[in-house]
Amino acid sequence: MVHSFIAHTSPGRSKVFALTKDPHDRLEAVTSLGGDDTHLTDDLVGALNNHLRDRNDAALQAVLERLPKAVRMATKQFLKARPLPETDDFTGYGPIEIVREAVYFSRIDDELEDYLQSAYMIGLGIRMSNSRDSSGGVGWVIQLRSDEVSVPASAEPRSWALPASVDLLETWTSKQPHPGLGPVRAALDVAGTASAEGRWVRIHTLLHSDSDVDFEGSGTSEFVVDIFDAPMPDDED
Repeated sequence: MVHSFIAHTSPGRSKVFALTKDPHDRLEAVTSLGGDDTHLTDDLVGALNNHLRDRNDAALQAVLERLPKAVRMATKQFLKARPLPETDDFTGYGPIEIVREAVYFSRIDDELEDYLQSAYMIGLGIRMSNSRDSSGGVGWVIQLRSDEVSVPASAEPRSWALPASVDLLETWTSKQPHPGLGPVRAALDVAGTASAEGRWVRIHTLLHSDSDVDFEGSGTSEFVVDIFDAPMPDDED
């Protein structure tokens, strides 16, 4: 996966590289600029990094149009051939990385609450979902991520895309009152109630910005619980 774009410039020539993680860090050549085009290196690198975040093809194309055909073709070919991070997996500092792919808990209890509380306190992103095993028992799988996704103030509080295959029944966020409980315990309480009814439930965290312009600025960290109008999936799914 492409993490970011960088460039090395020498007299009369510059080379643009992609920093990729698969899973180890490495540099991959994207294209080269020479002669009278080296002054556009920063513009190209900036446009490529912006494209990682917003997928604005028009903005990237506007920069590419100022460059030779060979540079345009090489850049487009690279982007077509390499996986890019999902837009909901990105912050202003680069893609969000998975710190722990999957941790399993067999029940909602104090141990699970402590685990989530610890991750939440140090700013890790959390994604959690329930499933049913072959014996009919319910388990929870948690993915820890290097950061929380920032969501603009006016956007719906969600940084984990909804699945296309099922209908959303209800969404709860930790901004809603849940007397006597902190955000972690409240989220687990809401999720546990829905799970006990056999429903598929997902929990995730996000940073809900107080701005629509600079949504990497200040905001409130929130828990989101999505309850689906569907039975929980089997754990092999």
